[in-house]
Amino acid sequence: QVQLVESGGGLVQSGGSLRLSCAAAGFRLSYYSMAWYRQAPGRERELVASISRNSNTNYADSVKGRFTISRDNAKNTVYLQMNGLKPEDTAVYYCNAKFDFGQLTYWGQGTQVTVSS
Repeated sequence: QVQLVESGGGLVQSGGSLRLSCAAAGFRLSYYSMAWYRQAPGRERELVASISRNSNTNYADSVKGRFTISRDNAKNTVYLQMNGLKPEDTAVYYCNAKFDFGQLTYWGQGTQVTVSS
């Protein structure tokens, strides 16, 4: 069964850190560009960070210098290290996989991140 499973979300105080993980099952991440998105209540889903197959990274301006995306193809897992968290980072975070050689794309079920002030 093909799926992405996120973990690592939770409640943290402002200034704290969390590390999200996204584990792939049923397919090999090494053929996919990966990304983290987030969606806050009443807002559209937005791109947080992305990483290409050769580990080139891209970040939203709002998280540059605070978040780091990485991948471990041997573990079939992508990570999002989040430092210096702010209340405005509160959202459901989703993992996305996009196949570089076709139209396939997969989404995880999301993990809640809540930052208290």
